[in-house]
Amino acid sequence: MLEDLGPSFVKIGQTLSTRSEILPKAFCDELEKLQMACEPLPFDEMLAALDAQFGSRREEIFVTIDPTPLGSASLAQVHRAVLETGDIVAVKIQRPGVKETMALDIDIMRMFARQASRFMKDEQMLDLRDVVEELWATFLEETDFRREAENLSEFASLNKDVAFIDCPKVYPELCSEYVLVMEYIDGIPIYSADKLIEQDYDLKEIGSKMLDNYATQILDHGFFHADPHPGNVLIRAGKIVYIDLGNMGKLSARDRAGFGDIIEAVGKLDASELKDALMRFAISKDNAVIDHTRFLADLDLLLADYGSCDVAEIDIGAFLNDILALTRQCKVTLPSSITSVSRGIVTIEGTVGPFIPNLNIVAIINDHIRHSKSERDELIAAFQDLARSLRSSASGSLDAAAYSGDALKMLTRGQLKMNMEVLGSEAPLTRISKIVNRLTIALIIAGLFIGSSMLSLSTMEPRLLGVPVLAFFGYLGAAILSLWVVFDIARRK
Repeated sequence: MLEDLGPSFVKIGQTLSTRSEILPKAFCDELEKLQMACEPLPFDEMLAALDAQFGSRREEIFVTIDPTPLGSASLAQVHRAVLETGDIVAVKIQRPGVKETMALDIDIMRMFARQASRFMKDEQMLDLRDVVEELWATFLEETDFRREAENLSEFASLNKDVAFIDCPKVYPELCSEYVLVMEYIDGIPIYSADKLIEQDYDLKEIGSKMLDNYATQILDHGFFHADPHPGNVLIRAGKIVYIDLGNMGKLSARDRAGFGDIIEAVGKLDASELKDALMRFAISKDNAVIDHTRFLADLDLLLADYGSCDVAEIDIGAFLNDILALTRQCKVTLPSSITSVSRGIVTIEGTVGPFIPNLNIVAIINDHIRHSKSERDELIAAFQDLARSLRSSASGSLDAAAYSGDALKMLTRGQLKMNMEVLGSEAPLTRISKIVNRLTIALIIAGLFIGSSMLSLSTMEPRLLGVPVLAFFGYLGAAILSLWVVFDIARRK
């Protein structure tokens, strides 16, 4: 059904296939098929798409093209080919009309998101409209193969010194928006665990190396594979090869440091440090609105829940969702990059989870942070923190002494005034306001009934239904207001 609905829904199905905490296993097993292959398009259509890009040069560039696709995904189809140089390549060809189909899908999703957002509570973890717009931005990136060619080059450059990580070599002179030509990777899909075991691969080693390198991608490079599902990872010649680099996440230096601080605080189960890290990581926060006491208490409860579990039992997806929900409730807005990082972490855990059941990416990232910091660096950082704290304390003490002197002078002259604010007082005042409004309307209704009754005894003309017109409209107004008050009381319970 998702295949028939189109590429947008196929991508959603691929994401859901790794979320076993959302869907039953039978559904996840069925959705996993979307990661492997979709219904292929006829070879003639693919050749026509290549001719649209290369024209008559197509037969000169590609000596042969295998009509049987290597893979058929929701956005593109990949065929094995041989270049005039003799190089064996994989040619990724975008499905004709896929962008138009996706644009229609996204428009429908936007409409549903607008309607659904009216019924979602303020503390809802995600704004559906933001999710749809992020989905559209991701699709635009994935359907521009020139960007994927740049991603392949950058990923290869960043990981050139890593012996066990690789990606296909790209041929940029043959790439365009709709066609990508890259090295053919003859490897074993990571989801084929039986084949890997037959080839004497250690599944635990593959899983732990993948997670450690993923921590490097996030924290050191700030350039990471945002969709590392099983269909995008192959094993070849002892190397983990990432393919389909159309969807890559990027983190600024500030975001990398902030995310590392958050994970480090989680590893220490330190609620105070986690709160400070989240506040530093946030892109907007209103300190006047944030209930810091409640925020810290909720983080204490959250860490206590997860702290009672073994590391291997922590559901990182649920944990990140809880963190996002808490920050949203407390009016702390985290950068949009947290969404792609969270999705990537959840996806890679679903990919390698069966290989390393006793490890967790939180522990891997914390080990990475510890190993990346030398004792000298930590000592320097500690002295810098101490110096900043001493300077801040000295400055604060001087300010406090000055303010105390001013306050005492004002107190002796009877000029000292005090403003007080009771935190959490807005909600009860709003309720009292509604009660007063209802009482006011009730008094108006009573006045209308009494006034109309007095007028109905008079001989005033003209008359309607036996009573003066003015009295009639008074009764009508009183009746309408009465019904509204009763309806409002029932609606608000």
